[in-house]
This record gives sequence, C-alpha cells and structure tokens, in this order.
Amino acid sequence: MPLKDIPAEARPREKLLSRGPGALSDIELLAILLRTGIQGKGVLQMAEELLQLKNDSASRNLDGGSGGFGGIAGLLGATADDLQRVKGLGPAKRAEIVAVLELARRAMAQQLQERTVLADPAAVKHYLQLHLAARAHEVFSVLFLDAQNRLLALEELFRGTLTQTSVYPREVVIRALHHQAAAVVLAHNHPSGTVQPSRADEALTHTLKAALALVDVRVLDHIIVAPGQALSMAEKGLV
Repeated sequence: MPLKDIPAEARPREKLLSRGPGALSDIELLAILLRTGIQGKGVLQMAEELLQLKNDSASRNLDGGSGGFGGIAGLLGATADDLQRVKGLGPAKRAEIVAVLELARRAMAQQLQERTVLADPAAVKHYLQLHLAARAHEVFSVLFLDAQNRLLALEELFRGTLTQTSVYPREVVIRALHHQAAAVVLAHNHPSGTVQPSRADEALTHTLKAALALVDVRVLDHIIVAPGQALSMAEKGLV
C-alpha cells in the first residue's frame, strides 16, 4: 500500500513518535531512513525488498529488484558499493544507511572503551557482529585491551576464503606490543552461518594463547560470529 494511503497515525514516522521505535517493524524503521520510494515502488515496498532473503544467485545486485540483503544485519553489513548497485538508492540514502551502521559501531566502541569487556560480554558480541557477521569471506580480528580490560583498538589482521584463513601468530604478537595491550579477545566470522568452532579454530586459539603468553598478554576469549548469532569459546571452556 502506498504511504499516502495509510492513515496518518499508522505511518512509520508518526507511529514512531507516538508509540516509540519498538512498535515499528524492521521494514517500517528502514522506510523512515529511505523516506521516499521510486516511481512504481512505494517506500515500504522498497524497504521490504531490501530486507528480504537473498536469492539463490547470492549476488547483491538489486538492479532488477531480485532479492535483498537478508534482513537488517545483512543490510547494515553492506558496503557502499553494494548499496550503489540498488536501483533507487541515491547518494543521500546510501550515505544514511552507512552512517547508521557507523554510529552503532562507534557507540558500542565507546562503551567498551569506558568499561571492562568482561562486564558486558553481550556488548562485545554485538560489537563484533556489526563488524564481521555480514562479511562474505572469513575475517580474523583482534580486540586489544588495556590492563583494566577496556578496549584500546579493534584490528582486522587477516582475510581468507569462504572456508579458511591464514593467521600468523608473529603478526598478532607485534600488534599487541604496538598497542601495549595487556589482553586480547580474538574474533572471526563463519560465512557458512554456523558458529560452532572447528578443530582448526581450537588449535589456532591455543597457538595464539601460547605465543601471546610469551609477551605477557592474556587471551580472554575467542568469539565466532555469523549473521544473527555469536559464540564465546571461553564460555564453552575452549580458551
């Protein structure tokens, strides 16, 4: 239904102001960001198509409206180049979507810089999901922490294929010394969608733990993320 045909009190913006953001669906929230649709396609329909599951071709080319990004997490993980290929998303709309993701990242980073990461493990998982979950290839990152376990920096150190990545302990140690880190949280994504650690993940964790111990840096956790979920290897007793 075109937005103009919806009763004023039920339109996304008015609904948000009167009932709060929790009352809106993902589609309605995205429609507020998009503001307008394009010829022949209302803003709600456009928002719905952007959020629908990816099609079997797995290409993010939406020029013909064929498949979306697979929900909010997939959309917010999209790059500016991904969004540029979407018909109807001009520079202003693309910039707003990318800005929302960056604001969320910075807000979470500020929280982790001000408090120990051990005080809010869920926030750490959410922060890493925003950075890594939607990646189409495997990425290995490290959160470097100070002596109070507050965030100093997050660095993406290695990138691999869809199924594996090469991680060099020497480089992780060098970056830890550069940041004068007292501890780290290891992290990587599983593009396959499962967060269950493999034997290779367990072996890598123990290798890095031993290497970093030589320079008195503790490994607090190794978190595996995928769209919509995250697993702490420390909570599973694997660190």
